[in-house]
Amino acid sequence: MGVGPWPGGPEQWPDDPRYDPELLAQGDRRNVVDRYRYWRMDAIIADLDTSRHPLHIAIENWGRDFNIGSVVRTANAFAVAQVHIIGRRRWNRRGAMVTDRYQHLEHWEDVASFARWCADEELPILGVDNVPGSVPIEGRELPRAGVMLFGEESQGLSAEAREAAEVILHITQFGSTRSINAGAAAAIAMHAWITQHAEIPGPTSR
Repeated sequence: MGVGPWPGGPEQWPDDPRYDPELLAQGDRRNVVDRYRYWRMDAIIADLDTSRHPLHIAIENWGRDFNIGSVVRTANAFAVAQVHIIGRRRWNRRGAMVTDRYQHLEHWEDVASFARWCADEELPILGVDNVPGSVPIEGRELPRAGVMLFGEESQGLSAEAREAAEVILHITQFGSTRSINAGAAAAIAMHAWITQHAEIPGPTSR
């Protein structure tokens, strides 16, 4: 994965401060899209900040859920504004595949403090869980600026999280399993927002 050293040696290196001399010399093996090859990490973050979407993602972390890393990775792929971890500060970053370095992350001790921040920022909280009383996300008009809040894999949203949510949405299922993986559910829900609010580019060429 990645690319080798910039061809031609230092005299051929691009004259652009966004490029990292070490990466130009040694190659870039990072998990980044081609247009960010050889860029410094801070330059990539700054560029992403010019086009992040006004969608926030929040995840409860009371038992060190292993799905958090995959949720962060998906949030990075969809350029969400920020990912909020509620509960335990520590979480398994392996599934993030280093994307957490490029994604704004915020920690909250509990649901109450996070909910107060959302109220101050005028961001509605949309819970995502297949619990009684939840409504299908399919066909639902999602707010452009808002928060999608996910619970843990085993327990789903806590009672406090359900109380803080303006509405609780579920992903319609048709098979025999009671629920789908929390990381997969987060990806589906984020993409539902993307299809409504993001500017979708045309076909890509490689």
